[in-house]
Amino acid sequence: MKITIKNMAMSAAAVAAAFALNSCSLSEENPGGFTMGTMAESSLEGYQTLLNNVYFGMERYLYGTDGYMELTEGDTDLWTYKGNEGTQYTQYLWFYAGTAPNTTYTKDIWNAIYDGIGACNLAISMADRAPFKTEEAKNVKVAEARFMRAVYYFNAVEQFGGVTMLTAPATSMDFSPSRTDPLTIYKEVILPDLRFAAQWLDKGTDATTTQPTKKSAMGMLAKACLQTREYGTDEFLQEALTTAKALIADCEAGGATYGAYMYATYDDVFKEANNWENKEALWKHRWYAGSDGHGSSLGNWKLNRYDEKFLCALSKFGAREKTQEACLTWDGAIEGIFMPTQYLLNLYVQNDGTLDPRFHKSFTTEWNANKSFIWKPDVVTNFDKDGSLTGKRLAVGDKAIKFVMPQDADYNDEMAVKKTVPYLVVDYKDVYNDASKNVNMTYNGKENIFRYFYPSLNKHNSSNYYVANAAKMRNGNLNGVLIMRMAEVYLIAAEADIYLNGGGSAAGYINKVRLRAGANALGGTATLRDVLDERARELCGEHTRFYDLKRTGMLKDNTYLNATHPDLGQYFEPEYALRPIPTPFLQGLSNGDEYQNPGY
Repeated sequence: MKITIKNMAMSAAAVAAAFALNSCSLSEENPGGFTMGTMAESSLEGYQTLLNNVYFGMERYLYGTDGYMELTEGDTDLWTYKGNEGTQYTQYLWFYAGTAPNTTYTKDIWNAIYDGIGACNLAISMADRAPFKTEEAKNVKVAEARFMRAVYYFNAVEQFGGVTMLTAPATSMDFSPSRTDPLTIYKEVILPDLRFAAQWLDKGTDATTTQPTKKSAMGMLAKACLQTREYGTDEFLQEALTTAKALIADCEAGGATYGAYMYATYDDVFKEANNWENKEALWKHRWYAGSDGHGSSLGNWKLNRYDEKFLCALSKFGAREKTQEACLTWDGAIEGIFMPTQYLLNLYVQNDGTLDPRFHKSFTTEWNANKSFIWKPDVVTNFDKDGSLTGKRLAVGDKAIKFVMPQDADYNDEMAVKKTVPYLVVDYKDVYNDASKNVNMTYNGKENIFRYFYPSLNKHNSSNYYVANAAKMRNGNLNGVLIMRMAEVYLIAAEADIYLNGGGSAAGYINKVRLRAGANALGGTATLRDVLDERARELCGEHTRFYDLKRTGMLKDNTYLNATHPDLGQYFEPEYALRPIPTPFLQGLSNGDEYQNPGY
């Protein structure tokens, strides 16, 4: 289903500052004769227009958008900033780097969440006034709104902690709102909404996009139940395991009940040909661009932004340049901000010294020239090449850059010719320091230019673009975002089994994922750390890691980060496990100081 979100969506950014969609009662007389009630009552099409707005907040600032990846994968053990250099993105990747915390950068996601919650509450409240022929038909539509409300609240509590819980359209402004603790919001909104959605949503097909289906609700229910472990309760762990097992059983029996499916090979998961109708996706979102509307109030080039997050700084080498033509190719030319940490790369080294096959499938490590290039004396010196290369050329299409891991089969061969071959050979050891578990900032006593060339996550790469402005290289990525997929359900089951049963079955669930990827099977009884590490290998770059670290207690203090990503650990404070409530919102409250999270 293609959902084109029109600009009818209520701009709740201003009124959300007081937690209300409208300062007037929904039943109040309207001189123009139009109310949301009359829209809902007029026809099912009118109600559908109202319902479509539940997706507006998500489309603008959640999955696939410009800053959501930073809020869910940033400030974790898996990523540092490109080249490990100083950055204006300290709030996303460095826990503010020891400076005063930025308390404004969360305003867009905050407003989007409450815009979304408001739209959901309105759609739910108006359902009884719409001309549905049966209760069942009404429940299917209400299930969409309740699913989305659960998603908004899930992100709200995991980003901000206790927030104001609204379950109906507000009829007045509240400038002194109270906050409800996260576990109560899970118990009273998130979990009941997802259970309702799992009961009433349609099965859908592989072509269903944006609109959640029954398996979407089942997956999110298992995920949310597991996340409650963060709040010191085991109450919902059995539900997490039972729900995950139901999806797994359906997947392994052919998907007749829920449509659950896991590809036989890891290659197929992120194959572009499988993107729009991805069978493994439990829920996915696609933007729409066309002559009748682009579906995004931000502009038709700001669609799926994830492809722009992970590419290394290729243009630091003269055989690569950023051009419009290159931007439209699968390996791209938009320089990203996420660089894998030493810890993440080493998670792919198996016990027998070989690389987990997912490494080379998930990361691009080799690029060809897209510009004619001559090795000049200063460039030869800068890249520590042999003088005999001076004057040698690289033509367009020639191999230009190759990053090599010590575990690669051709590692020794590449090291033997590293200084004499005309392409740039980047040794893992030139970029990463295993002793200090970070990035080498110097090379032979000078700035280390090699640190700008690193394995680049390609899960979100695209060759499918809407060209909005070629001259400014503004291209909207039309590929869909896989918000949640079946492989994660196996890892949810493994983690829940560890909490409930000591992990007797956990390795079996993990090995379903590992063996599908061609990795070595995990032996013995799986531990929580085994699950956390497997989630990194399988799900890195899929907007889960910040929530994973919170759930498993790794952000209670800086012990874990000091051991895995010490450059980040030095800046961590326990308060940073929650983001700041945005200052522009607080300034509109009479109790703004007390509403803010501790530490900000």
